[in-house]
Amino acid sequence: MTKIVKKIFVFLLIIVTLNGAFINLCYADDVEEDETEEITETEINEVNEVSKNAAEVPILNSRRCIIFDRTSKTVMYGKNEELRSAMASTTKIMTATIALENGNLQDEITIDRKAAGTGGSRLGLKRGDKITLNDLLYGLMLRSGNDAAVAIAEHIGGSVEGFAELMNQKAIELGLKDTHFVTPHGLDSSEHYTTALELAKLTDYALKNEKFAKIVATKSTTISINGNPRQLSNTNELLGVLNGVIGVKTGFTNGAGRCLVTETKRGDTDIIVVVLGADTKKDRTKDSIKLIEYAFANFTKVNIKEKAIEEFEKWGRINKKRILIIKGQKDTISLDIGKINTEAIPVKETDKLEITINTINQLEAPVEKNTKVGTIIIKLNDNIIDSIDIVCGEKIERKTWLDYFKENLQICRTIFEI
Repeated sequence: MTKIVKKIFVFLLIIVTLNGAFINLCYADDVEEDETEEITETEINEVNEVSKNAAEVPILNSRRCIIFDRTSKTVMYGKNEELRSAMASTTKIMTATIALENGNLQDEITIDRKAAGTGGSRLGLKRGDKITLNDLLYGLMLRSGNDAAVAIAEHIGGSVEGFAELMNQKAIELGLKDTHFVTPHGLDSSEHYTTALELAKLTDYALKNEKFAKIVATKSTTISINGNPRQLSNTNELLGVLNGVIGVKTGFTNGAGRCLVTETKRGDTDIIVVVLGADTKKDRTKDSIKLIEYAFANFTKVNIKEKAIEEFEKWGRINKKRILIIKGQKDTISLDIGKINTEAIPVKETDKLEITINTINQLEAPVEKNTKVGTIIIKLNDNIIDSIDIVCGEKIERKTWLDYFKENLQICRTIFEI
């Protein structure tokens, strides 16, 4: 009997242990990261010095990454940037965006049991706590609070599921075809994913909101919970340390690995660097620095608008900048350039920049002003980065019988003069 009891006890102990391990596995997502992993400012500076003048693409630990130029919306460098990946707490970029677009920052929110019981990294909210949406957003983006994420979701969307619908609607609106959300915090799920490219595009959109940009650029701040002050520090290790870093969002889950989205601005160059799937916190930090410095060391801005106009004027001098008009009151028509979407793009010395101009040879009257008659195609390394319309600069009416009579009369006069 004693042996049977012992066996039952051992069996139950194993079950409890495995259950605990499973729970820890589920909630290991976005936990507070081990302080022993922290990269020091000295180490950051050392990596920075080595990376500053690197001419070659750096060797990276991260499984997926991208350098995205905010001005031209072009990819300066990518590694598996279009492959789907878990995104951990970088999810909160969308969470904050939805909250800012749909909520009132002054709303006071009472924390319920679900929000208070959310695992992973936490702001430390308790059931019954009262906090404004504004302060929840700081807790979400600086402290990476999963409890704050759930509280925001329930307040804005009525439930986590309802909020996820808003997130996915926004993703569709932004054209993010390889992005899907299940939660507002990013705990691992097979149906919760994005790509480095689409996360960069989402971040670019989010940063257009002044409040979002202000929050993610905040190194530390004080919020209020139940009227009591709470000091918060940003989890972004590069903010305030690396030149030009404005900040955005960190992340970690077992499925996603170490993640970091960073905006950096120096002069007229504004880039977003995304690293997903780094093995350690130091790896994600080093990879981010390498990519940032590689971008600023190897790319220069080329004014595409000026080059397009220059090529058009050159083409115009050769082709008289005109198109033949059939049956029109004028034989030729002047041409203009339509809207140029891209002002400037980052280009490396080894990049191939190509501008080609294509137009039709003739038009039949009547012709309206701004009628499209051609295209200026701008390619970088054989990829089209902009297409500019060539349009008619004036309106030309069709010839009438009177116009033909005058022409024939003039011909007759010329003949008789001869």
